[in-house]
Amino acid sequence: MESEAQMKLVMGLSLLVVLTAGVHGWTGEIRGRVVCDVCGDSSIGPEDHILEGAEVAVLCITKSGEVVNYQAFTDSKGVYKVAETMPESERWDACLARPISSFHEGCSRLGRGSAGVKFTYSHLSGYFHTVRPFVYRPASDVPSYCM
Repeated sequence: MESEAQMKLVMGLSLLVVLTAGVHGWTGEIRGRVVCDVCGDSSIGPEDHILEGAEVAVLCITKSGEVVNYQAFTDSKGVYKVAETMPESERWDACLARPISSFHEGCSRLGRGSAGVKFTYSHLSGYFHTVRPFVYRPASDVPSYCM
């Protein structure tokens, strides 16, 4: 009995090796930042700050035509990241990153030019693509020190 079980295990492992032979893994990452443009001057300066907890959506189309959708939130440094490991033949071809919302009370209005960024993903496995920062502006009037 024991030898029969061992034989089935060996056959199963052999089948697994055959099925995975020739399949190469690929890993990609997309990252970016979300910032509050306190003065609304479209330039990032010392008065501006990162936005923690801002939501970003990343939509990618793979080489095989599959559409994959990711959701990310910024960390304490205002950075969001999405990553995926998949077969090389299924890797990302093109992506769109766009801001969804900012939960910051004082900075919740999306700035101009932050509607979304389309890009081709052509990096080798293990590399990342950086998206330009998304900018939110104050929901109310800008502070007097900005004028």
